[in-house]
Amino acid sequence: MIFSMSTNVFATNGYGEEVDINVMSYNIYHGVGLDGELSLERIADVMKDADAEIIGIQEVDRFYGDRSDFQDQAKELAELLGYHYVYGANLDLDPAEGQEQNRQYGTGILSKYPIIDSENTFLSSFGKEQRGLLRATVNVRGIHVNVYNTHLGLDVPSRLAQVDEIIDVTSSFEGPRILLGDLNAEPDSEEFQLLLEQGNFVDSFADIEDANTFPVINPIKRIDYILSSPSIEHSNQRVIYTEDFDHLPLVTEMKIKR
Repeated sequence: MIFSMSTNVFATNGYGEEVDINVMSYNIYHGVGLDGELSLERIADVMKDADAEIIGIQEVDRFYGDRSDFQDQAKELAELLGYHYVYGANLDLDPAEGQEQNRQYGTGILSKYPIIDSENTFLSSFGKEQRGLLRATVNVRGIHVNVYNTHLGLDVPSRLAQVDEIIDVTSSFEGPRILLGDLNAEPDSEEFQLLLEQGNFVDSFADIEDANTFPVINPIKRIDYILSSPSIEHSNQRVIYTEDFDHLPLVTEMKIKR
């Protein structure tokens, strides 16, 4: 199920042959920090400080429960930023007692620029937690960019199947592509290498030292990623060091050509 907000329309004049944007991937752990406090405002502040314009968020609640105060988290973050958004519910459960809306859990894409089309595709999950691939087609000053966001499974066989499906979906769309997400896999894993070799993606952080994102305190693994099609140029790649939540967000500047 996809939800979108389009009340804030940003100017799209100044069309050109290329655009520069800041892109972020952030696992927000349903808005609860290492201190046990729920605060979407802290997350929005990180995004604002990084000047992130397109953001993939994972582990996002929508009316899920007490742990997130029944917030519609993608919508509330979009409102804090003044951005457009789409939400993909990978879990869609009956309402909690005393509530009317279904309990949902999934991923979201926040965008400074208008979102003109979107879709959430379920990935094979083999009876485990349902995973999905959320797509948003974003009009970035006249250039249409397909942005994908995902959160892969916890075991290798599941991730290999999910990566195959992601490659099938992403290869069916033309034009610039960006893939964001918590892949639960390190760079030397078979499933990640398949994304590069068969999915024709480029790893923004391939040559960046100290790009580990998990855990937040003394991170030892890189499992969060910003990938793109080869035509997109990357610069100023950085990990945002914040101890508020359990993953470190990634940001990169991208130059996208028409």
